[in-house]
Amino acid sequence: MTIAKTEMYTSNQKEIALFAKVFGHPARVTILQHLFEIDACVCGDLVNEVGLAQPTISQHLKELKHLGLIKGKVEGTSVCYCIDKENWSKMKDVMLPFLNLDITK
Repeated sequence: MTIAKTEMYTSNQKEIALFAKVFGHPARVTILQHLFEIDACVCGDLVNEVGLAQPTISQHLKELKHLGLIKGKVEGTSVCYCIDKENWSKMKDVMLPFLNLDITK
């Protein structure tokens, strides 16, 4: 009996890969940096800041939100996005040991 390819990897390895994937697009990195700078904003502000179309920004926000790195709060007809600091810390707890592998040897 063969195993599924995804079963070959640990849950930690899969989690690292998910974070790496979300950081793999410069627009998502830009969105995260902007949210850290200003604390919170709506999609329209990100359209102006990043320079991509609103549907494209919305898709990137969806990916970041799905992974839990950002959260959104409905304000009228808009959603105000900010960094989910608790999940950001959890992500760092997962990523830093991997990124520091060369230092720990």
